[in-house]
Formats: sequence, structure tokens, C-alpha cells
Amino acid sequence: MNIGIDARAAKWYRGTGIGTYTYELIKSLNSVDNYNNYTLYMPKDNNYINFCKNFSIKNVCDNKKDNFWDDINTPNEIFNDNLSIYHIPQNGIGLPKQKNCPFVVTLHDIIPCKMPSTVSDQYLDIFSKKIQEIIDYSDAIITVSNYSKKDIVETLNYPEEKIHVTYLASEDIYRPLNKIYCKEFIKNNYGIEEDFILYIGGFSPRKNISGLIEAFSKLKCNNNLKLIIGGKKGKSYDMYKQKSIDLHIENKVIFTGFIPIEHLPLFYNAAKLFVYPSLYEGFGLPPIEAMACGTPVIASNRTSIPEILGRAAYMINPEDIGCLCDSMVELLNNEDLRKDLIFKGYDKSRSLSWKSTAKQTLDLYKLIKKEFS
Repeated sequence: MNIGIDARAAKWYRGTGIGTYTYELIKSLNSVDNYNNYTLYMPKDNNYINFCKNFSIKNVCDNKKDNFWDDINTPNEIFNDNLSIYHIPQNGIGLPKQKNCPFVVTLHDIIPCKMPSTVSDQYLDIFSKKIQEIIDYSDAIITVSNYSKKDIVETLNYPEEKIHVTYLASEDIYRPLNKIYCKEFIKNNYGIEEDFILYIGGFSPRKNISGLIEAFSKLKCNNNLKLIIGGKKGKSYDMYKQKSIDLHIENKVIFTGFIPIEHLPLFYNAAKLFVYPSLYEGFGLPPIEAMACGTPVIASNRTSIPEILGRAAYMINPEDIGCLCDSMVELLNNEDLRKDLIFKGYDKSRSLSWKSTAKQTLDLYKLIKKEFS
């Protein structure tokens, strides 16, 4: 087979779930498959993976406008490339208009359908206009949880038997590190000396950062404890900042802005605990990354999160502020519970691997090729 993959997100969107998925998928396919041929459609400066001889790169234009969904909406030119299969990992956005081989789409979630007010205007507009075409053109859909599969079947009326679930995993950089070193690094590079509770992820309202800030404001156990909210400051940042001011904890809530991916393992390792009170996730990678670093996790009991984390996290109702506050207090003070969750979380993270994801994806490619032979 000659398998084509739209790999632009691996460079343009790295650090997000979709960017990490694309990067790790092509990296792991490169390590598990030396038989089939791959054509990767990527921007220049793609030498961050040492590709094998059966992988070829077709450079695409890199005229970025600093908006991923606008950039990725332009299809790659694939019509003359004699592909057996073409895979679009970023929710089908950028699907070619001409079709001369089977199309596989990874549809991570359908949040624009379920919670349209929580996604960017650009993405909502593109997704709304393109989703029917994506569905009509897809010969198979990969998604990242059984919850997302159920959502896609029920909301988009797509055949269940054509949807395949492959879980995500943490990258190799996420592992236990010397906590003293990590705290010293964060002190020297970010000016944060105190113990902290950590949130990493997007700034969308569905992430429930407002609820986290409110729950943190009720903590009484440690006056020096900080709440670190890491990630690129989205359009909701001003609202979150004002919330911390209104609650008189503006000096205890630290918005770091974008954290380079190489610094993230140090933050996870240095944190007293990681909190992920999201209202909706197709998968949710940050809790798995935290678990891989040996950090106990508090997480929402909504959507796909219980499926992915199981009993390895302290599950809470994310809209119950008192419950969220109490869970942080308990996990800060109960050393036996902390150790139990650290052990279970690390075990959970180790049960997920990108090589397994790549092998399952390759099996799907083979199945589709057989069906269309």
C-alpha cells in the first residue's frame, strides 16, 4: 500500500491533542511498519523524526495565518500521487474535493455539534460547513473513545460498523523526574517557588476553569499554595483573570501562558496534584500525561473521562464546587490516598501506548484496502 497522511498538524498544532496525535501516529507507524509505503504531506523543516526509507515527504505550503483551522482547511494536492488510502487526522478538515482512493478521517469528537459556544468562531464555521461533506466522503472514521463513537453514531447518523476506536497515550517525555530539580527549574524559569495545584489544557469554557478557580478559592489548608493554569491564553482568559480578582485570590492564581512541550513534564512532576474538571472531552490527554509523571489526578466524571481514566483518578462532579474543593483538600492531606492514586495512575498510563495505536490504525488501513480491492 501507498498510504497518504495529512501530517500538517504534527508541526502546526503540536502541544494539542490533535497535534500530538498526528505526530505520535506518524512517528509510531515509522517504527512498526517497514513494509508499506507512506507519503506524508508536511510543511518544510520536518526533520524532527528520522524517517525510514519507506516514508517520503511531500512538502506543502507553509503560509500560516496563525489560525490552525483556517490554515488546515486548504486541502493538500493528492490526486496524482497514486495513493491506496488517504488519512486526514484533524477531524476531516482539509479533506480533498477530488477523491481517487478511500478516505479515513480521525474525528476526535463532535464538540461543535454538542457545545458550539465553547469552540472558536473559525472552527465552528468551518466544521458546520464541512461536516456533511466529511461524513459523505469518509470510508471509515477513527475516533479516540467509545463515548465519542456513540456521539458520532447518534448525532451524525454514521454507520457504527465503520467507526473504529483507538485510544491515545502519553508521549515518552512524560515520566517521573527528580521533583527537587523540577521545582528548582520552575523557580528559576517561571519565578514560582510555592507548592501548587496544576491545570494544563485549553481555555475553552467547556474546560470549566471558572469552576476550578472558584473551588480553589475555598481551600483553607495552605495559605502559600498556588493554582497554576497553564496553556495559551484563549479568548476566555480575561474572564478567568477577573474571576480570580473578584474572589480576591489574584495573587494565588498564576496564568503561565503557553508552556513549551519540553517544560511540561517538569510542571507535572512538581505539582502536588493535577485537576481536570472538564465538562466534555473526546479523550483528554493531560490527565494521562500527569499520571505518567507520577502525579495524582482529580478529574471530571463526565463524557469520555471515566472510560479513559477508570479508577486511576479521583472522580468528581465538575459542577459541584464544594465537591471539587473537598477532593483537593482530601488529596492534599491523605497520603495513603495520594500513594494509591499515584500507583494506579502510573499503571493506567503504562497500559496505553502509541505503538499500540499505530498497529491498530495499520490494521484498519489493511481492512479498508481489502474492502476496496
